[in-house]
Amino acid sequence: MTPPTDTTPQSTDRVALAFSGGLDTTVCVPLLKEEYGFDEVIGVTVDVGQPDAEFAEAEETATALGLEHHVVDAREAFAATCFDSVRANATYQGYPLGTALARPVIAQAILDVALAQDCAALAHGCTGKGNDQLRFETVWRGSDLDVIAPVRELGLTREFEQEYAAERDLPVEGGDGGAWSIDTNLWSRSVEGSDLEEPSYVPPEDIYDWTQPPGKESELLDIEFEDGYPVALDTVEETSTSSRPSAGNGEEFEPIALIEQLNEIAGAHGVGRTDVMEDRMLGLKVRENYEHPAATVLLNAHEALESLVLTKEERSFKTQIDHEWAEKAYEGLLAAPLVDALEGFIASTQERVTGTVTVKLDGGQARPVGRESPYGVYSASAASFNTADVGGGIEQADATGVAKYHGFQSRLAKSVIDDANATAEAVADGGTDGKEENELTADTIDGSGE
Repeated sequence: MTPPTDTTPQSTDRVALAFSGGLDTTVCVPLLKEEYGFDEVIGVTVDVGQPDAEFAEAEETATALGLEHHVVDAREAFAATCFDSVRANATYQGYPLGTALARPVIAQAILDVALAQDCAALAHGCTGKGNDQLRFETVWRGSDLDVIAPVRELGLTREFEQEYAAERDLPVEGGDGGAWSIDTNLWSRSVEGSDLEEPSYVPPEDIYDWTQPPGKESELLDIEFEDGYPVALDTVEETSTSSRPSAGNGEEFEPIALIEQLNEIAGAHGVGRTDVMEDRMLGLKVRENYEHPAATVLLNAHEALESLVLTKEERSFKTQIDHEWAEKAYEGLLAAPLVDALEGFIASTQERVTGTVTVKLDGGQARPVGRESPYGVYSASAASFNTADVGGGIEQADATGVAKYHGFQSRLAKSVIDDANATAEAVADGGTDGKEENELTADTIDGSGE
């Protein structure tokens, strides 16, 4: 095991390590000293909504290692990014982004600590096969600090790390905290590894923590939005529309509290499970399992509200904008100039995405079943089958001309193609070329000729 030749610290002998207290980052502590020549390693753990037990583990491991340990609360910044993703309807290959949104937030917090602590370098425990190395480093490489990735640069395997930890009596329990590799934040929980790496393996129920098996119970929620941001939540009775209280009376929540509340409510109905074969940035295809109850509810509700207030052209074009935003978010590149331009369009459309969406939770689904907004591009009287005219001087009979023109070019093309094929067959059989008949047919289609 020989480290690359360009990893010797240049200005100080301190390095800031993205530290979780797990196997990878624990073995990185002595490796950064023994193989890279640093005298001091600083561990930085960033709070983006992980369980309390993970912070306790990180603190306990840091203490056992004699590691200076910093914990940074970045939940508000992360929640703000999550709500930006709602305005962009951000999903990647069918699931709400979670880990991808968190990594740049974590990376920036670690960079801030490193600069404040006069570190010469930044380090992470990512492998060379995953996405996180790229998401961390796109933030870090904008600084003047060196970037070190011991697991990637030294070609370490999980088996080697376990043996290394055992030989040095490092504070890890065999290097394995369970059968699965789990990453949790405020917005999502991902589960991978072990038997789940086999695409045909049916995951057991115990891989899930946030969601219960879908049952027969149902529940209605009102989600209120202002400028595309979710701001309030209310549980409502499943009664007729006429007897329901008017929307807009939900309890207002700050982003973190709203997400946590929705995770609990929707998770109880089995909402927000995804099992996907995911294409990583480096071209590898991996199997991932996710839980994201709050994200599922908010994304579904937001898109339902957009369908009411945006025009057809806006919705169609925004689909392209949203896709590009999600791709950049997956890559950890939300600071890119392109994203600034995309968000300019998104912000313009969200000025009217204000209103309330009623979502029904049942059978593992979060289905929008009602929506209202002062900006709704909708007229009940115009669309109703019980009114004679559309309104604004438009009568039903005015659609006759539209109906005649609708599909004209396609019908003409079909006729020309059929006639041309018939002519070719006739010529092949020794008949006439059929030119005169073909011209007549094209001229007289739909009665437009004599």
